Amino acid sequence: MFLLFGLKTVLNDLPGRLATCQHCGQFVHHHLQQRATKFTLFFIPIFTTSKTYRITCSNCGQISAIKSRQAKSLAW
Repeated sequence: MFLLFGLKTVLNDLPGRLATCQHCGQFVHHHLQQRATKFTLFFIPIFTTSKTYRITCSNCGQISAIKSRQAKSLAW
């Protein structure tokens, strides 16, 4: 009997916001992205092992990691 298990990374785009970039200083739209790592059994996701959030400036492309509390406040 074979037991197939592993990890899968899922990227979800969340609604972003207009904000001032800390890197380039421009007031532009920032894209928010959630990255979730899920444990899979027979290629079926069973549970989420970790979640991280990233925000990307649409002007300069600077990517910054943010905490989940900051991501939730930006998404609303």
